[in-house]
Amino acid sequence: MEQLQFPELVDIETLARLLGVGERYVRRMVSERRVPIVKVGHYVRFDLADIRNWVEQQRRPDAS
Repeated sequence: MEQLQFPELVDIETLARLLGVGERYVRRMVSERRVPIVKVGHYVRFDLADIRNWVEQQRRPDAS
């Protein structure tokens, strides 16, 4: 039988810690739809694979 692969989901507190920002800032990004989310019922969760891709897209090119 094939095993299902579920995404690794984290909550707001964990994402804030991983990004080195406050929970309030993460909540603001969610409300402004600036970060990818997964809704599980009324809970907001973040797929770490989506977050990694999102972080890469936020990189700025070198100034040189």
